[in-house]
Amino acid sequence: MRLKVCLIQMCATNNKEENLRKVVSFVEEAVDHNIDIVGLPEMFNYFSIKKEDIVANAEYLNGPTIGTLKDLAKEYSIYIHAGSIFEISEEEDKVYNTSVILNPQGKIIGVYRKIHLAELNVKNGVKYHESEYVKAGNEIVTIDINRVRFGLTICRDIRFPELYRKLTLLGAEAIWVPAAFPVSTGKDHWEILCRARAIENQVYILAPAQIGKSPESDYINYGRSLIVDPWGIVITQAPDEETIIISEIDIDRIYRIREQVPVLNQRRPDLYGL
Repeated sequence: MRLKVCLIQMCATNNKEENLRKVVSFVEEAVDHNIDIVGLPEMFNYFSIKKEDIVANAEYLNGPTIGTLKDLAKEYSIYIHAGSIFEISEEEDKVYNTSVILNPQGKIIGVYRKIHLAELNVKNGVKYHESEYVKAGNEIVTIDINRVRFGLTICRDIRFPELYRKLTLLGAEAIWVPAAFPVSTGKDHWEILCRARAIENQVYILAPAQIGKSPESDYINYGRSLIVDPWGIVITQAPDEETIIISEIDIDRIYRIREQVPVLNQRRPDLYGL
């Protein structure tokens, strides 16, 4: 009950072709390490915070970006977690921020649309309102891969512990958090939030992140992609550069920890009023 996981940390721009070439190169590097699944960050194929550009560059899930990843999954017989892309929605001026899971046959086996949209008004920092151009999803999603159940979340979701507890109660043993976390909050919150969600729910947190500066704005991504184990230990973390990080996740360790510290069995939902 082990899976070898690779997280890609990259600095995406507003040049899709360049971003996808970079993704292909990183995936080819990762498969040399006999990985089972590779995860990409949020907005890996096109990074911008300009509403008109984001809407204009959104795609359907059968579009060229996911098509490229389908080919990679089939060629190398791996699972791919496509961190997130902007997906065309039914509303003309809004898109979804969407994660896709592909199996080794290149088939889409999971789709999650970001539920909690970023709203930032940091003093002397980023002012960013994702709801101006993104339509929130309304479905909580888990997906089984090689007998391991994964929960799907994106970036801002990490601030909402209710979602992670619900995913855990649905059987999640590892939870994805592809992100584009800004430096202004990431330096103080990113690792703490990821470790807290892992400790509370006794799950692995898999968090591939964007790093670096958006070319057309002052938005700087924090990076520091990481994998956290169910004890809250950071078992691998990326340095401040574009790179990949790789680690095995040991599912048996989750259940040993849950036996030692049985917090999930001691919940009192009858008192919480939630």
